[in-house]
Order: sequence, then C-alpha cells, then structure tokens
Amino acid sequence: MFELKKLISALLMPLPAMLILGLFGLLVLWFTKRKGLASLLLTTSLLGIFLFAFQPISTKLLYPLERQYTGFIPSNKPVDYIMVLGSGHVIDKNIPVTSELSRTALMRLSEGIRIHRLYPSAKMILSGYGGGTEISQARMMAKVALSLGINKTDILLLETAKDTWEEAFQASSVVGNKNLVLVTSASHMERALFEFNEAGLQPTPAPTNYLAHRNIEQPWAKYTPQAKYLEQTERYWHETLGQWWQKLRNIIGNNEQLIKKETPKTAVVITHDEAFS
Repeated sequence: MFELKKLISALLMPLPAMLILGLFGLLVLWFTKRKGLASLLLTTSLLGIFLFAFQPISTKLLYPLERQYTGFIPSNKPVDYIMVLGSGHVIDKNIPVTSELSRTALMRLSEGIRIHRLYPSAKMILSGYGGGTEISQARMMAKVALSLGINKTDILLLETAKDTWEEAFQASSVVGNKNLVLVTSASHMERALFEFNEAGLQPTPAPTNYLAHRNIEQPWAKYTPQAKYLEQTERYWHETLGQWWQKLRNIIGNNEQLIKKETPKTAVVITHDEAFS
C-alpha cells in the first residue's frame, strides 16, 4: 500500500502529469489523424508547465499553506521532546555528511538543533526509515546532529516510520503526556499536526523550510519560469493530495484498527549505541 501510494502520488505531481499529457499528445500526432486533439494536449502540457513554474501562481498557492503557523518562539512552557521529521538522504562517503541529507531534511534538523540549544534538557527524536538504503534517515540525521555538537544521549531514533502517520503513532509511545515540539516543513505542518492529534498528541508547531515569499520585486526573478517555483507548486499539490488521503483513510477504516494491522510491532527503535558514530 505504501509503495503504491508513493508511486501514484509521484505520477500525479505537476511535472510528470504534464509530461505524460504531452507524450499522449505526441502519440496522437504521430499515429492518428486527430491533429486538433494532439494540438490541444501539447498546448495544455506546455502551458501547464509554464504556469506551474510561474512565481505569481506558485506563491499564491503555497504561501497561505506555509503561513498558517508562525515560527517557534521560546516561552516559559517546558519542552521535553523535540521531534524532527525525516525527509530523504543519500549515502555517499565522498561528500560531507551534511550533504548526504536532502535540503529539506537539513533545514528541519537545523531548526531542531536551534530549539535544542534553547532547551538543552530536551531529548531530540529523529525519525525516518532507510528508503532502500542501509542507513535510516533517522540515523543519518543523528550523524549530522552529532557532528554539530549534539550529545549522543540527547538523541532518540524512530527508524522504521515510513510516513508521517507512522511517525506520529510511534512517537506517541515515547512522548506520552510530556511536552513535544514538532519540527517539519511549513507546508507540511498542517497535515503533520492532524496525524499527531490523531495519535493523541498536542505538539507545539515549529515550522521551517519556507519556500514561498511575496516580496520578490525583480521582474527577471518574478516573471520568468523557474524550477524553484515549480517546486513550490509541487509542494502545494503534494500536501493537497496528502490531505485528501487523510480524509479517505478516515472514511474507509478506523485508525486504531489500521494501526494494529499496518504498523510494525517493532516500530519504535530507540538507540544510544556505537552505531551513531
């Protein structure tokens, strides 16, 4: 189910969807006489890619989603745990360990470390499975955290969680009734909080990795299609699909039954051993 969900969502992203549409247009042009339909498909494909990579549109879509929650501000409220959600990595011993994390993961981890400096007695929970590699996302983030001065004894790992839903329910068995700060991308925060609330947790949001900004004045940066604006549209659409999936999942089955059926019994893995090094 997880792999199928990821495959379908990947194909429904703006760029793959428009390229597939354009491919259909070429096939119609090459193998049929319906040139009008072919022109419509190709025009829609090219125009769609242009609009999805156009800053006024991409920012208008993503900005409201990212700005629902403000950045973390220290208060007198104690913090027991700081959880950083994983988001991709590679294994390459020829590059710095910080470069082995995806940009998103590095931004999230940096914010988690910043908050940990403010609350040094808090434990950091790092999550994420291997994604086909021999080292989990959680362990890779731990390596970076250690290299940036975080103590090994302050780090807890959840190494089998594949998505936010599993991360939330695994975290609930660790956090219990303690105070939790949740660190994830600003665009992902609404969906993440929904999952953590479903798991019985009420974390304090700490959004980071903001992509959409309105104060872009240079016309060459604002009105020319760029890959970074296409990424903004993809983030918006990815989160929209995720929210639809949440609603569908809640319709088709009870969460508690799904947890017992799909969550691994060895879901929570907390590590303080030599494998950090």
